[in-house]
Amino acid sequence: MSPNDSGLKIAVEKPRTWARRLTITVPADRVQRERQEVARRLSQRLKLPGFRQGKVPAQIIERRFGPAIEQEAIERLVGEAYREALRQENLEPISQGEIENVDYRPGEDLTFDVQFEIRPEIELTRLGGFTVEREKPAVTDEEVDRLVERVRAQHAVWRPVEGEAPVNGDRVVVEITPIAGPTAAEGTQPRQYEIFLGEDQAFPPIEEAIRSLAVGEEREFDLQLPDPESEDEGATREERLRIRIVEAKRPELPELDDEFARSVGDFEDLAALRARIREDLEKEAEAEAERSVRHRLLDQILEANPFEVPDTLINRYLDRIIRPREGADPEQIAETRRVARPAAEQALRRMMVIERVAELEGLHATSAEVDARVEELARRYDRPVGEVWAQLQKSGQLAAIEEEITENKVFEYLKSQSTIT
Repeated sequence: MSPNDSGLKIAVEKPRTWARRLTITVPADRVQRERQEVARRLSQRLKLPGFRQGKVPAQIIERRFGPAIEQEAIERLVGEAYREALRQENLEPISQGEIENVDYRPGEDLTFDVQFEIRPEIELTRLGGFTVEREKPAVTDEEVDRLVERVRAQHAVWRPVEGEAPVNGDRVVVEITPIAGPTAAEGTQPRQYEIFLGEDQAFPPIEEAIRSLAVGEEREFDLQLPDPESEDEGATREERLRIRIVEAKRPELPELDDEFARSVGDFEDLAALRARIREDLEKEAEAEAERSVRHRLLDQILEANPFEVPDTLINRYLDRIIRPREGADPEQIAETRRVARPAAEQALRRMMVIERVAELEGLHATSAEVDARVEELARRYDRPVGEVWAQLQKSGQLAAIEEEITENKVFEYLKSQSTIT
């Protein structure tokens, strides 16, 4: 326990790496001075019958308000002593301090404990010497074909389907009414749904029923549908539904030729469109390969430098990513947080390592680097730099750009310390 200029005695315990418990002792004479100050302020504003304001004798104030004076003095001293102890021990809490075991008897020292969490000082003893294999991305003709077909589908003209049943690829509007089963109730009204058949937007039995109807036709079906109340993943329950097709439309795809390529962008012919698509896919594959290298490299660094993450940081992270709707079941929210906790903890470890390496190696983004990125964006979108800067700052993206630059510098450094094959 160490004394200091304020007269406090402070004992520091470390229950966990990132937790601190302080036992703080306030000298009796300081408690008495604070008690007298509280009583003095009370006497200045106190009005009692037979006495002028500010002239009530001290013994009467003590007799009538002694316990309240003592309680206020202790509360004030606990707050002041806690803040002083943090400054003197150079501690920066990331959680609210929990005050406990307050002990005081008149004429004696005041003692209390306070527990809180601090941001852990991460010791990174090994940052290099790892080996990570970079995947060789290869874009196939089939991948290019699929994306070309997707572009083609985006430019399709939708024609009404009449006199026949819809097929996969058609867009249908259907009315579904529960007739019998768990979801049925007296007076249940039909609900309309828009469904793209063949894209798993509805349960397979429902899609099969829809494909058996012509536009305008209505029929009742007994279907085996997944049972959401069963713990068995494959469990089903029978429901009777009335299904009517309100309308159906079928895509009419444009011809896949040079004219189509020119209609979707600045392409000379279909070969140029396919070349651009392949280039974009290759860039995406390279970016994914880089993300994989970074992920696996960081995992090895974390394995070589294990550390704990404070509960406070984990809970704050979960608060940001899990935002339940109003009225949600508290037990379900708690279960969601429990399941998400390990991934949240690992994500925080990664972020903390990146920040620590940036700090140790001086790799934080500079103002000049951020300015250069903003100027690049302004040129790309042909807009004034000041306008782009203001919009990025307003939307919070300026900070994201700074973080991205810092992260890129950190990983370039980390990769230089290891072998990337």
